[in-house]
Amino acid sequence: MRLTRPAAALAAALIAVFAVPTAADAHVTVNPGAATQGGYTKVTFRVPNERDDASTTKLEIALPTDKPIASVSLKPLQGWTAVAETSKLATPIKTDDGELTDAVSKITWTASAGAEIKPHQFQEFDVSLGPLPTTDQIDFKALQTYSTGEIVRWIDEPAAGAEAEHPAPVLKLTKKTGTPATTAVITAAQDAADTATDSQTDGTAITLGIAALLAGFAALFAAVVAYRRTGA
Repeated sequence: MRLTRPAAALAAALIAVFAVPTAADAHVTVNPGAATQGGYTKVTFRVPNERDDASTTKLEIALPTDKPIASVSLKPLQGWTAVAETSKLATPIKTDDGELTDAVSKITWTASAGAEIKPHQFQEFDVSLGPLPTTDQIDFKALQTYSTGEIVRWIDEPAAGAEAEHPAPVLKLTKKTGTPATTAVITAAQDAADTATDSQTDGTAITLGIAALLAGFAALFAAVVAYRRTGA
C-alpha cells in the first residue's frame, strides 16, 4: 500500500519520536521531546543522578525570553519547593487576556531534607506551558546542583556533526496539522517514547513500554485509514 503524503509524514514522525536515547545518555531531558506550535502541553524535566557520593538538591530551568511563553504552571512535587521568576520582555506579547509585558524566565526547584535525588536515582518535574511559540524548537538550559556544591550546566548546543558534552534539554516544535488523526498519532508516539525511556531506568516499565509502542502504531494505522477515506 502506497502511503499518502500526510501519512508518510506521520510515519517519519513516529520513527523520530521512537528514537529514544540509550541508558548511557543520562542527561537532563524534557519529555515528550516534541509539541505543536501555538498549543499547550505538559512537559516533564527528567533529572537523573549518576553520582556515587552526592545527591541532587536543586534544579534550575531557564525559559528563553526571546521566545516567551505566556502561561507557565508548575505541578507541586512533595519535598520540593518551586519558584518561578519573571523578567521584563523587550517586546510585549499579545494574549487573550491582553498584552503581556512579563514572562517566566526561570524555574527553580529546591529539595527539602530527605527529598533529594539520591545516587543512581532520578526525579521528574512537571510543567504546563503555552501557547508555544512559532519556532522550530525551545532550548531549556538547565543547572543541576549536587549536595557537594558541584553544579553541572546542561546548556550546550550540539556542534555540527558532534554531540554536545552537556546538552541542553530541547523541545522540538512542529506546525499545526489541523487534523484530529494526526494529533492522535503524535500524542500516542510521544507517550510511547516517554514510557520507553522510563523503562531504561526502571525494568518494571518494560510491559508498559511495549503497550505504548503498540498504541502508537495502532494510531498510525487509524490515521492512514482516515486520510484514505477523506481522499487526502
